[in-house]
Parts: sequence; C-alpha cells; structure tokens
Amino acid sequence: MDHETIDLWTWSLAVEDDAAARLTEILSEDEIVRARNFVFEKHRRRFVAARAGLRRILADYRECSPDEIRFRYGAEGKPALDDDGAPLFFNLSHSGDMAALAVSRTGDIGIDVELMVPMTEDVARRFFSPTECAALNTLPMSARTRGFFQCWTRKEAVIKAIGGGLSIPLDSFDVSLSPGEPPRLLRREGEPDAAERWSLFHFEPAEACMGAVAVPRRQCGLVLKSSTWL
Repeated sequence: MDHETIDLWTWSLAVEDDAAARLTEILSEDEIVRARNFVFEKHRRRFVAARAGLRRILADYRECSPDEIRFRYGAEGKPALDDDGAPLFFNLSHSGDMAALAVSRTGDIGIDVELMVPMTEDVARRFFSPTECAALNTLPMSARTRGFFQCWTRKEAVIKAIGGGLSIPLDSFDVSLSPGEPPRLLRREGEPDAAERWSLFHFEPAEACMGAVAVPRRQCGLVLKSSTWL
C-alpha cells in the first residue's frame, strides 16, 4: 500500500477591516450573506479570512482563481468541491484567531483545532466515553487541561472524518488522551478493527492552541505546508 501524504495548513484569522474587505471580493454570494449575518465584527472578519484562506489554498491545488472554486454541501453541511477535477478531500476548522485545513487526494479526512481554556469535569462526563473519563481522571491536575483537549480535538476530528455530525454518539468510540501517549483511535462500535484502520495526528499551531487530524485509513503521514497566503 502506498504511503499517503496529508497536507496540513494553518493560518491566522486576525485581519483588519481593509484586509477583510479585500478578501470578501473572492467569496461567493452565499458566503457574503453568511458573513453579514454575524452580529460581532470580529466574528465576521474571522469567517471571511477562513473562507478566503480555504479558497486560496484549494485554488492552488486546482490551478485556478480562488473565486472559481465552487462548493456543494452534504446532508450534515460538510463541503466538497463541485467540479470535474481529480478527487480532492478537505476539512476546515477554526477557533478564535486560528484556522486549520487538512487536504487529501485519497479519501475522507477530519480536522479540529481548539483554543485551550479551563474546562470542568462535567463537560468531560457529558461528551467523553466512560473509558476516556477514567483516563482523564488518572492524570495529575496540572495535565488535565491538555488531556481534555487532546481527547476533544481527536473526537471532533473523527466525527468530521466520518461525516455523521451529531448523529454519532460521542461515547461510541474511544481515543487516547494522555500527554505523551501517541494519538490513536482505540475503539469504535461496529468497527472491530478501528484501532488498526485509523490514523490520528496531533498538532499545536500556536500557543494555547491544539488540533488533531483523523484519517480512516493507515499508511498516512502529515506534512505542514506554508500558509503565508495573506
């Protein structure tokens, strides 16, 4: 089996009004409408910078202009390219002023990026499996925030790779979460060989910011790409 390369792109969404206005010019009409619906200006600028970055990066793969990129959306809202080109799979995530994009030429992929903020045990009990909660509780208090977000980002990335959205129970699969432990999908209901089939990757694009990439196949490698597109 050939070794697959996953491209990982990250960029800042902290743009000023003049840059946001310039970037808006390459967006589609529906994206412009979505941008206008944000109540707070900073959220509008972040959305514009995220979608413009997505378009510019995908345009490099397609060798076209960013405003020529067309999307179609699945039942859960997951976008895909709406063209006749070679298959190109991608997934976008953003949190605060950071965006992250994973791109594959082989198959489905999921990505999540999150700013690390203090979280309570109640949140973990609500969204993590019993196995994950037990693993989190074994960590020293000083390591629990990192453990929480390693679990959270990996679970979100897995769900996005599957494409099932909220229809997938969060306790139907387990991921590794302990600092220093390799990122792995440990168990998934209905998929006995999940631990052998999936590849998970950890990345930290900025201070107090953590992310994960999930790929439902093995023999994968993650490559950090230049993201100075602004």
